[in-house]
Amino acid sequence: MPVEITWWGHATCTVEDSGVRVLTDPLFARRLAHLRRRRGELPPARATVADLVLVSHLHSDHLHLPSLARLAPGTRVLVPRGAPRSVPGLRRLGALDVTEMSPGEETTVGDLVVRAVRAEHDGRRLPVGPHLSPALGYVVTGEARTYFAGDTGLFDAMADEVGAVDVALLPVGGWGPFLGESHLDPGRAAEALARLAPRSAVPVHYGTYWPIGMDGVRPHEFHSPGDEFVRLAALRAPEVAVHRLRHGESVRPEVAR
Repeated sequence: MPVEITWWGHATCTVEDSGVRVLTDPLFARRLAHLRRRRGELPPARATVADLVLVSHLHSDHLHLPSLARLAPGTRVLVPRGAPRSVPGLRRLGALDVTEMSPGEETTVGDLVVRAVRAEHDGRRLPVGPHLSPALGYVVTGEARTYFAGDTGLFDAMADEVGAVDVALLPVGGWGPFLGESHLDPGRAAEALARLAPRSAVPVHYGTYWPIGMDGVRPHEFHSPGDEFVRLAALRAPEVAVHRLRHGESVRPEVAR
């Protein structure tokens, strides 16, 4: 069965591989604190159906407790090591099968092997809290090798630590008008693409949430990252097929056989 990727918005995707449904950083809210969903309908109920959930780091737009609470009892959830201690509400979701991960560790779910990899990002539960948990990316290996980057900046060892992959789900923007070095903007994401050299890529983490009352502040930072990434990727990594999806749209990317 071909690998299929669906983008629901922000960093939330479903990756279907080898009969296993993998859900990344589920966020099913219309509003989160000072953010509101400005583009794309809320994901339908079928988006909550997953065999495995990958949580990249503890920021509330990636580890969102109300969205995790919508998962079926027994769903396997991979989180950064230390997450249950840093986020007490996670411990109260006792019906979920939570596994803590550190960079380099692997686990198996069905016919998939999932490896946690380093991300260059602040992994704390903000606005307060000690730095107890690493930010992670994940490489999911089945029919394809799919890299979900979570939130990350560029770092020198990225290609070596991630390894060879077929598909890269790369963040290309954010939820506000300013991005720090611990994020990928379209230019840095295109550079990451050139280093990783996958067969296909899907831009994520843009064009979904924006701060309330800031519609007129640098609106191009909300609307343009997807198209700008496509443009820059064509220049820096022309051999990579980039799939810019609409919210709720799916793609079956080409993978090595």
